Amino acid sequence: MLSSWKICCACIPQRWILAVMTCFAIMNGYTMRICLSIAITEMVTATNQSSSHTSSDEVCPATESSTSSTGSSGGAHEWTEYTQGIILSSFYWGHVISQLPCGMLADKFGGKHVLGFGILSTAIFTLLTPVVVEAFDAPGLVVLRFLIGMGEGMVLPAVNVLLAHWAPPEERSMMGALAMAGMKVGTMLGNGLSGVLIQNSSIGWPIVFYVFGSVSLVWFLAWIFLCHNNPDDHPFISDEERKRLGETMREHMHKDVGPIPWRHIVTSVPLWALLVAKAGWMWGYYTMLTDLPKYMSSVLKFSVQSNGLLSALPYLVLFLVSISSSWLADWLIKTERLSRTNVRKIFASFALATSAVCIIAASYAGCDRIVVTILFTIGVGMMGPIFCSVMVNALDLSPNYSGTLMGITNGVAAIVGVVAPYAVGILTPNQTFSEWRIVFWITFIANFVAVFIYGLWASGEVQYWNDPDFRKRQQTATQVQRVSTDTI
Repeated sequence: MLSSWKICCACIPQRWILAVMTCFAIMNGYTMRICLSIAITEMVTATNQSSSHTSSDEVCPATESSTSSTGSSGGAHEWTEYTQGIILSSFYWGHVISQLPCGMLADKFGGKHVLGFGILSTAIFTLLTPVVVEAFDAPGLVVLRFLIGMGEGMVLPAVNVLLAHWAPPEERSMMGALAMAGMKVGTMLGNGLSGVLIQNSSIGWPIVFYVFGSVSLVWFLAWIFLCHNNPDDHPFISDEERKRLGETMREHMHKDVGPIPWRHIVTSVPLWALLVAKAGWMWGYYTMLTDLPKYMSSVLKFSVQSNGLLSALPYLVLFLVSISSSWLADWLIKTERLSRTNVRKIFASFALATSAVCIIAASYAGCDRIVVTILFTIGVGMMGPIFCSVMVNALDLSPNYSGTLMGITNGVAAIVGVVAPYAVGILTPNQTFSEWRIVFWITFIANFVAVFIYGLWASGEVQYWNDPDFRKRQQTATQVQRVSTDTI
């Protein structure tokens, strides 16, 4: 049976099957994460979506389509902006907790089952969301989103470990960008389809949780069968591909990596630069990801369907830019026109600076919905080069401990995810232009701090502590030095 499957599947490079399946995993995770950002605009009562004391020049006039929402069964929950901020940020509380432990588990036992369990648990909790909201209101939703965050926190560290075993250095930017493209596609589908489904479904907002949760269960069944921890474990891979991956990955990958070199990791300057860059970028990204639909609904007064589709548009551009920039990054590295370090620095700096300028400009475009949409689309879309720089940089620094590094960096990013929606809820109680400009100025500053730090101290080279034998060499050198001192 296995031999017939191997004959059938060996002609397909299994590393690209894995890259596509991890893309779908991240996509499913993001649809389940994002759908609440659209659904919550239909779950709350209209009186809590904006203040009655807001002046007319601080919000846009309502369009005819924004005053009706067929198919919605929501609007029954009286949640203030502060409560909504708590609900939206609760996902990231769980996200913080699971990142590092799951990265360490994936490093030790492989990423396949860590990733699979993360998506499976997230899907189950997503399917339960309408029932829990009906029974327990906001407190129940906060607890459920916390659990969903824990499940999804397993995903990226596990993906990083899998890519460390399957992505050759010369294909790392493209494979990493393809996997991480799931973030953009998932956000695009989570925003776009949520609005359409809610607008056209007889049951209203619960439909999005049922649809995205069910799709993720189907992915889980395919994942268990198709993908494996490393080429040596894969029953369908061709001998040629297994040999090629073994030869290209052997230099920096070790089966017995030994204890994690914590002291060297926490004192690594390139890792700290990566942490700052990821935190700065994630502040803007999570603000757009979680709260852009609220801005489109409460300030610009788009209907739920238009809101979903227009909130999805920036992520279509982001997807296209990330794929094209990853190809360019790999080409620059392969042809040695730029070093890996310079590619990472230049691409990240361009992405962070461009997005910061466009996002702050959008906040001053007022009620010109076309200009605002264009600026937000460019601002989010130009984040694309981040995915072939900051998002794959942990793999550059340490293939052996990539899951642990991704756990650390994503843990920091998840802390930002906790703070950002909470801060937006506090800063925008009335959902006005002036309140939102403060939010976007914070994003602008965070991005440029990241540009400065990452541009100075980032690295694209494998760090010395990636080699498990470096400690032995250190100990040997110390012993030799002591013997020499004693002899003298």
